[in-house]
Amino acid sequence: MKDLIEYIAQSLVEHPEEVIVKQSGGNRVRVELSVAKDDMGRVIGKGGKVANSIRTLLRVAAEREGKQATLDVTEP
Repeated sequence: MKDLIEYIAQSLVEHPEEVIVKQSGGNRVRVELSVAKDDMGRVIGKGGKVANSIRTLLRVAAEREGKQATLDVTEP
C-alpha cells in the first residue's frame, strides 16, 4: 500500500524526490503522505477531490489484503 501511494503521489507532483510516505499499523493501516509545500495543492486538489480519490484507491488496496487503511496528508 505504501508503494501505491508513493507511485501516485510522485506522478502528481513537480518535486517527486520530496515525496515521503510512512506506513504504520497492523490490520488498521495508517499511511502518512508528505510532499513539498508547492505540491500540496496538486495532491489535495480542488475541494479535496484528488486526496479523496487517492483514499478510495488506498481503501480498495487494503480491502484486497483484508485490512482497513486511512490516508493523512501532512505538511512538511
